[in-house]
Parts: sequence; structure tokens; C-alpha cells
Amino acid sequence: MSETKLETIEQRVSYGVGRQLGDQLKSNPFKEFDVAAVQAGIADALAGAASQVSDEDLNEAFGVVSKKLQEQEQEAAKELSAEGEKFLAENAKREEVVVTESGLQYEILEAGEGEKPTPASTVRTHYHGTFINGDVFDSSYDRGQPAEFPVGGVIAGWTEALQLMPVGAKYRLYVPYNLAYGERGSQGAIPPYSTLVFDVELLDIL
Repeated sequence: MSETKLETIEQRVSYGVGRQLGDQLKSNPFKEFDVAAVQAGIADALAGAASQVSDEDLNEAFGVVSKKLQEQEQEAAKELSAEGEKFLAENAKREEVVVTESGLQYEILEAGEGEKPTPASTVRTHYHGTFINGDVFDSSYDRGQPAEFPVGGVIAGWTEALQLMPVGAKYRLYVPYNLAYGERGSQGAIPPYSTLVFDVELLDIL
């Protein structure tokens, strides 16, 4: 932690600018990231000094690091995909789990007796979403507010499952990455190639 004194308004604002920049850089770091070099670049730019690295060398360096980051992301994605596939293969062996032709897996927690929605329906649901390690990434139960959305406007695994569910039913869905957020993930909250688990309760068709 830096021990720079932040006593004046100007110092605090300056720190805030640096903090924002640091937060942005932290979201996409690379292994050999050099904070001192970043500070030197900022100091030279503010002083109007000539760059210590030529444009040609800078472009080459960016290219090399970008390639390294892509390779790291691909390796991490492969590991995540393999974990999901292993989980689903083991889960499919359980008697209470149904596996559909698409690869979606589900088990019926509560059967329900109402009407089933169609792809054109809008529904009201409660849900609880986790990764396969149990970490929660989203939950309408936690928010205390059901969610409403068109059946055809959600991830493919949900679109398929909702059409199987009568109103009043509660299913646990095991959704392969290709029926969830795919190879790209979702806005940083859900990594690429993530297998997801949802408890979904169909409250009503609107």
C-alpha cells in the first residue's frame, strides 16, 4: 500500500484519477505488469517529454502481450469447459436427472399442475443461479422480487426448460455452456464456457 499523504483536495482528486486507472488496469492484467513503468509513462506524458519507447517497438510489444493474454484466456476456458463437461457427465448418472436431446439436464423439485408456456409467452419466475462450485451469481430470491421475461428472450437452456414446466413447478436446471452464455460469457459476471445451475420456479404465465 502506498504511504503518500493525501491531505489536500487536489491530492485526493489526483489519487482518485490514479485509482480509477488502476481499477481499469486490474481488470485485464498480465503476469509481468510493471507499475513503475506505468508511472513513468504517465509522468512523461504529463511533462510533455518524448516517449522512451518508439511507436514501432510499442506496437510490437502490445502485439506480443495481447497474444499471451489470448493464450491464457483460451487455456483457462478449456479448463472451465472440461470441468463443466465432467460435472454434467457425472450428474447425468443420477436417476432423478433427465437429459434432453440438446444436452440440457433437469430434475423436478416440485411438479406443478398449471398450464405450460410457449415460446411466445411471457412468464413470472423466481430463480437462483450458481456455478457448479456452488457460488451464487444471480438470485431473484435474494432480491425478494420475481423476474418477468419472454420465454424466447432468455438463454436457450431456459427457453427449453420453461416449455416443459407447468405453472407451479420448480425445476433444477443444469445448463451446458452452449445452452447458456457460450464461449463469450456474460459481461464479466459469467466466465466463458461456464456450466450453470439454476433452481427455477414458474409462478405464472402473464
